[in-house]
Amino acid sequence: MAILKGFEELVVTSRPGQAAGGQLNEMREGSVRCLGPHGLHRMAYVEWGDPANPRVLICVHGLTRNGRDFDVLANALASDYRVVCPDVVGRGRSDRLFFADDYGVPVYANDLMTLIARLGVDSVHWLGTSMGGLIGMFLSSLPGSPISRLVLNDVGPTIGMDALQRIGEYLGKSPDFADLAEAEAYVRTVCAPFGALTDAQWRYMTVVGTRAKPDGGFEMNYDRAIAQPYQKAFLEAKEINLWPMYDAIRCPTLVLRGAQSDILMHDTAAEMSTRGPKATLVEVPSVGHAPMFLEEAQVRIVQEFLLADRP
Repeated sequence: MAILKGFEELVVTSRPGQAAGGQLNEMREGSVRCLGPHGLHRMAYVEWGDPANPRVLICVHGLTRNGRDFDVLANALASDYRVVCPDVVGRGRSDRLFFADDYGVPVYANDLMTLIARLGVDSVHWLGTSMGGLIGMFLSSLPGSPISRLVLNDVGPTIGMDALQRIGEYLGKSPDFADLAEAEAYVRTVCAPFGALTDAQWRYMTVVGTRAKPDGGFEMNYDRAIAQPYQKAFLEAKEINLWPMYDAIRCPTLVLRGAQSDILMHDTAAEMSTRGPKATLVEVPSVGHAPMFLEEAQVRIVQEFLLADRP
């Protein structure tokens, strides 16, 4: 079994989302070579479950996070799915791009279609948190989309502009940290909307969200250059309106909203349940942006929706 950095301690300490029988499933690492506007780059991923299982769930993380965010969820679903959790380029173990302007949904979507081709399946289920949900919305809206079941985690066709400003205040400006304790204090501050996590959960989010620097200390595990296209795409926009994209989605869809979210407003989420795919809406109490699936109750919501089509 691969070493689950940060995960075994989390499970032993708080046991959220543990697989049936207390099992810790194997996590495997892989990568796929993708073509971008200015050359080739490598996208890393981790996967769980039987590699021959034709039922594939792809979990795509938020703006500054990586695929390891889904360890607990993936471990819990590994008996039902081959769960694949990529590090979107510029994050985690994936390559950094030479041109900052290439960081955006068109490149991300192309990379993820390359990943699906690598997996050798015609259709997948998709769970996307924030940015990962936007990518999922885009791909799901296309004719012939491979996504047959969609979970949008705290994101929708309109986005709270105040929240975009809040994220812009720290994006790309994270300091270096002398040790993990210093990094954890920072993560607890900028990720406070994740909710009242346990000490073990905060340490886990820190361990998987940072990386050691060659000269000592730690830094957040993403390319700070992603802030440049974010500034152009979001902070300079007067509004974000993706309703035509959302209305084109035809697959069964679940919308999860943190009840205190400033990204996905309640009225937007409610409207998502009445138009387009007419999503099932579930609000998660005492959480902002975004639910992180470290609690059994959150995992169960996703599990019940995704497996509803199981024979």
